[in-house]
Amino acid sequence: MINSQIESCNFAREGDLVQLQGAGHKSHLLRLVAGGVLQTHRGVIKHDDIIGQKWGSRLESHQGNPFYLLQPGIADLIKNIKRTTQIMYPKEIGQILITMGIGPGMRVLECGSGSGGLTTAFAYMVGDSGHVYSYERKQEVQALAVKNLERVGLLDRVTFKVGDAADGFSEENVDALFLDLPNPYDYLVQARASLKPGGYLGMLVPTVNQVQLCLRSLTHNNFAFVEVIEVLVRYYKTDWEHLRPVDRMIAHTGFLLFGRAVERLGLEKTEDLEPTDVEETGDTL
Repeated sequence: MINSQIESCNFAREGDLVQLQGAGHKSHLLRLVAGGVLQTHRGVIKHDDIIGQKWGSRLESHQGNPFYLLQPGIADLIKNIKRTTQIMYPKEIGQILITMGIGPGMRVLECGSGSGGLTTAFAYMVGDSGHVYSYERKQEVQALAVKNLERVGLLDRVTFKVGDAADGFSEENVDALFLDLPNPYDYLVQARASLKPGGYLGMLVPTVNQVQLCLRSLTHNNFAFVEVIEVLVRYYKTDWEHLRPVDRMIAHTGFLLFGRAVERLGLEKTEDLEPTDVEETGDTL
């Protein structure tokens, strides 16, 4: 597990997964081991000099370069994973976790392990009482995801499987299912067979043409309350005297689609089965 970062502890201990944040937002993720050494282009830091330090402490390498000792959050874990494939951006992952209601105790299935970025987020959120099932066609691709989950202490929450979505999934009645595939619209029959009634389905595709194919397949397979979302993120320079946007922004990286598995679609209009804004419904709690 990610151990002491979840416990109420004000200092770093041996075995903890820690983040050293250097100048220019360059960070290093490491697990503390007595006698261990971190070597960076800004100097060497001994693990023994980190163990026992308070979170937020300012440390220096042997060259005098500063690093700050932090507890890594979920975004830090994902940004620091080793990758051979393009991982999903935190901006999409955050939307997925919220929209699909991922939380402790849930059983989540994903198809398309990749390097394990989304897998890491799912495993982090379901807690010790939940579980994640991750499918990938190529074992050599999935091997890196396994190593990444092991590195951050979340491997015990994930069952990795090698398999093709066309063959279906062995799990039944999962709470949520996400397809990160080039053609997810071809596998909604298989996805529906593993989802519990009313369960969440999510997909990511890069083009509008694929969105249209997904929408058609969602309707044909009795998914309702469908959403199509594009997440754009714009950062600002944090100089209070010269506040302005940074020169670049993270714009289009893909379209997210979400739906809920319902018993049978009737003759309702499509717009009648779209999620309703809170402003329209008012406070119904």
